[in-house]
Formats: sequence, C-alpha cells, structure tokens
Amino acid sequence: MKLFLAEDDAVLADALLTRLGQLGFAVSHCDDGLAAQQLLLAEHFDAVILDIGLPGQDGLKVLRNVRVHQPALPILLLTALDSMEDRVAGLDAGADDYLVKPFEFPELEARIRALLRRHRATDPQRDELQREELHFGPLRLDRSAQRAWAGTQALDLSARELELLFILMRQAEKVLSKEQISTALSGEGEEIGSNAVEVYVHRLRKKLDGSGAGIRAVRGLGYLLTLASDG
Repeated sequence: MKLFLAEDDAVLADALLTRLGQLGFAVSHCDDGLAAQQLLLAEHFDAVILDIGLPGQDGLKVLRNVRVHQPALPILLLTALDSMEDRVAGLDAGADDYLVKPFEFPELEARIRALLRRHRATDPQRDELQREELHFGPLRLDRSAQRAWAGTQALDLSARELELLFILMRQAEKVLSKEQISTALSGEGEEIGSNAVEVYVHRLRKKLDGSGAGIRAVRGLGYLLTLASDG
C-alpha cells in the first residue's frame, strides 16, 4: 500500500516514516504544500496523511484542489488546531478524518486502517468516478477517445473544453471555484489563470446549449454542471 505524507516537522515526519515503514507501507514524503499538491495530482496513492500547516500552500488548499481530481482518495488531516470550527473546516474541505497533534502512533495507525477499509468497501459505488467514461444526464464523455456526446449528438469540443467538461462531470452538481478549475486544467509548466477559466467556461456553456445540461455560475463561489431542468 502506498501512502503519501505531507508534513514539514522534520522530527515528526522521520518518526512517521519509520513507524509506517515498519508496518509495511511504502511512504512518500513531502514538506511543502505546493510540491505535495503536484505529486498528489501526478501519482497514485492509496491514502494521504496531510498536515494543515504546510509552507508554500496550506493543507486545506491542497486538499480542496486535489479533491477536484481525486474525490475518492482517503485523506487524513493532521493539525495542532483543535477547535470545533477547525475540525468542521477540515471535514468540509473534503477530509475523511481529522487527527489533532500531539497523538499516539497506535491511534494514527488505527485511523489509517479504518480509512483504507472504508475506501475498499465503497469502491464499487465510486467506480464511476475512476472510469475514463463518465455519464451525467444526457452527457457522455469518453476521455480515452477524447470525445463527448449529448444524447446521440457528438459535441465539437477542443482538447481544453473536453478536459473542462471532464472536470465538471466528475463533480457534477457540486460548485467548483475558479481556482480549483484552474489548478485542474493547468499542466506541468503551464498555468491557466482565472480569466482563461472564464473564457473556457463561456465557450463550453455555448456548446452545451440545448443539450439538456449546462454550466451554472454561482456568484462569488464558482461554477457547477447541472441539468437544464434545474434552472
């Protein structure tokens, strides 16, 4: 099982790497938020241990951005913040579990095992999110073939528009911020800014017109893919 550890406390990170290695896990480690996000988007891991207080980019921001691409990835947050508001913020950002420092290793190990068990148990229900072919209402997208349809009608989409539709379909009926979409669209050595996101959304919205599905702008929050009957 491959674990990913994002922790900037060198002493704690070394202790966790040693302990988790003894338990048979293959663990990759990073001490910077931006680097952690890049690795999580580029590689496959079975579970993630993510510290909130990372340099470069805080853990909550990493969590929100990674969730766009990997909604089923088990993620455990580590933090020194233990108020109810902090725990709620972490869980609302997409964490599966939340552990406050300092903690005992046996508790962390038990929580990781529980996360992995729940993930395996729910895999059949989440299989649709892991597939290259997605369905939402009248829309069908085959990422491997780089094609999309509305009913039986093929959609004429550019590569960027197809990727944007894929991102929105994976999180259909959920609001995605411009920043989340920008991160998901940006490739290695390339940054897609918020203005460009607006352009791609506008183009894709026009091409979905009359399809039975559309992109709704939620003021101050972002965009969501929804069925036309939802208004």
